Parts: sequence; C-alpha cells; structure tokens
Amino acid sequence: MKRRLSLRSAIAGLAMAAILLLSGINKAQAQEEKEFNFSASLNSDQFFGFYPTFAGSYGFSDKASFTFYGILWSGGTGGGWGNWTEFGIGANFTVSEGININPQIGVLGGNLLSSGADGPAVFGDGIVPNLTINLNKAKTEGQLYFGYYAPLRDETFANGTTLSFIHYWVNYGFKANSFLSLGAHYEHLINSGGSNVAESTDVYQWLGPYIQFADPKGGPFARFSFGTDLVEGNDSFFKLTTGFSF
Repeated sequence: MKRRLSLRSAIAGLAMAAILLLSGINKAQAQEEKEFNFSASLNSDQFFGFYPTFAGSYGFSDKASFTFYGILWSGGTGGGWGNWTEFGIGANFTVSEGININPQIGVLGGNLLSSGADGPAVFGDGIVPNLTINLNKAKTEGQLYFGYYAPLRDETFANGTTLSFIHYWVNYGFKANSFLSLGAHYEHLINSGGSNVAESTDVYQWLGPYIQFADPKGGPFARFSFGTDLVEGNDSFFKLTTGFSF
C-alpha cells in the first residue's frame, strides 16, 4: 500500500505541476505568442553507453518558460536496466543576461533503482529532482547540473536491493570564436545508498578538458570531453555529444 501511495503521490505531483505551468502558458497565450525551443542530442560515454536526449521549452513570460526533457538511457547500458527511461518537466528562469536556472523533476521507468536491475521493469522505478544552471555569455559558457535519483518503488526479492544515486557535473569554457570553444569538465556519480548499502561509494569521478565546435548561426554542435577518472581502480573517461536545436 505504501508503495502504491508513493507512486500515486509522485504522479499526482507531476500532474499538478504540469497543470499549473500550462495554466500560466495559457494566460500568456492570451497576451502574445511566446517562443518554443526544442533540441535533441546523441551522447556516448563508457559508463552509460549510448543515450539520446531531448529538451524543450515554451515561454510564458520574457524571463520564464515551461520546460520538459527526456533521456533514453535504454540506448546504452540502460538496456540492462529494464529499458531505463527518464521524463520530466520544470521551469526555466532568466536571472540575468546569459544566466538561466532550470529546476525540474523527472520520473523513471525501468528496474535499476527499484530492484538493483534484478526485478521487473516498472513505471515509477525512481524519481529525479534536478537543477541545471546554464551560463552563455559572449566569451564564456558553462553548466552546473545536480540530480538525485531516488527509488520510488520497492520491487526487491529476498536478496535484492533498491539503489539511489547522486549525479552532478560542472563545466566551464571560453569561446575562441563563434565556431570553437575550449574548457574543462568535472563529473561525479555517487551510489548514495539503498536498502542494503551501508554507505555511499564513488562510481566515477571524471576530470578533463573539452573541445566544442558549433554552427555560428545556431543549430548543430559537437563536443568531446576526455581525461582522468579520479576513482581508485578506474583509468580514464571519454564523453562524446552531438546535438541539434530547432
């Protein structure tokens, strides 16, 4: 009963958030049409494998917009996690020129969090409150992301375990020109506990440079990050992303 109540509460919360945000959008539409943005990217690294993502926004004022996103983790390692899939909604706020804050909340389908990849794939495998801060100035760029992956259901068997993770990264770079930018990337994934985990452990801790090429007119870009893994026993990391904005 507790499991069902928690799942229903999460669904109800997401639905209420969507209703409130859409209400704001409808009010804005009565005044003027706002801009719709959409982007998609293809990503690959040695931990998550291959995973496409998408993100969209619809403005309901000059400084705020409704946002939504999705991650198809199932394209890579997530295929072994019950076709792991993440979808979420939120809002983006412009706090000053070139700086945006985007709190969101996502829900997962799969079995990684609810059973440690041992049980059935379920909707409500986990819930993901997350925050992204973006920097995009004339000469500098950067991003800070923090997400907490918490199990929403318990589908463990006799020796199973639920899992939870903290995932965050920060990168910062300089724009050599409108086509080329260079910077540094730091990313950390922590197994923060679960039903049978006594204490948190580092899964990976990546640090290294990145190079990015982008269409000066907007649209496609490609970024390659690489470097060392600071976790003992690990060696190095690589992360390749290409994306398109519409």
